[in-house]
Amino acid sequence: MVLLKMVEVSDLNNWLETTLVFRGLLPQQILQLTKIAQLQTFGKGEAIFHQGCVATGLFIVERGRVKVFKVSPNGKEQILNIFDPGENFAEVAALDGKNFPASAIALEPTNLIFFPRQRFLDLLRQDPDITIKMLVSLAQHSRNLTELVEGLSFKDVPQRLASYLLDLSERADNDHIVNLDLSKNQIAATLGTIPATLSRAFFRLSNEGLISIDGARIELLDRPGLQQLKD
Repeated sequence: MVLLKMVEVSDLNNWLETTLVFRGLLPQQILQLTKIAQLQTFGKGEAIFHQGCVATGLFIVERGRVKVFKVSPNGKEQILNIFDPGENFAEVAALDGKNFPASAIALEPTNLIFFPRQRFLDLLRQDPDITIKMLVSLAQHSRNLTELVEGLSFKDVPQRLASYLLDLSERADNDHIVNLDLSKNQIAATLGTIPATLSRAFFRLSNEGLISIDGARIELLDRPGLQQLKD
């Protein structure tokens, strides 16, 4: 990891205004955030933090992608979320001061905007609008984790895969074609299974005429059928 000094205010103000967590704040509020922001850069596969380490602050992805995950005692990985540019993570640990509950690595060359914990907490005490933005972010991440637990607890792997493909198509804004954005191993870890079981789920969806597979390119042949399977 390379830690660069304070981010240039003129380079960051406009970008922070577009992020999910800080969208809608006033220019003077964005300026206060920019003053404490730092840029951190990571190479592909480089650890950002490890589960159990002391929390240092809040992160927003400026460029690249970040995987947040947990590893069981027997070595099985469960991906909790993949964060794309403009999305924030690690706010829970940054706010409660406890250790990071999961690990994070860069999936590709990645730039992060980092807000040191204590300086960020001081800013929250001064500005209720920023505090409310953080509460909304926490609520959304809590909802995402609830959906993850629901899927792992009550749905089989083909159902989880159907949900994953539909969500991917919505993010790509394409109703019919999606390109897998992760390796098969990583998708399996996201869906709480192993690669062999994932391959069988892909085969089932293809055999039932729901999808067509061409490498990483997946054609959604029957969206209503995928939706019915998902539900």
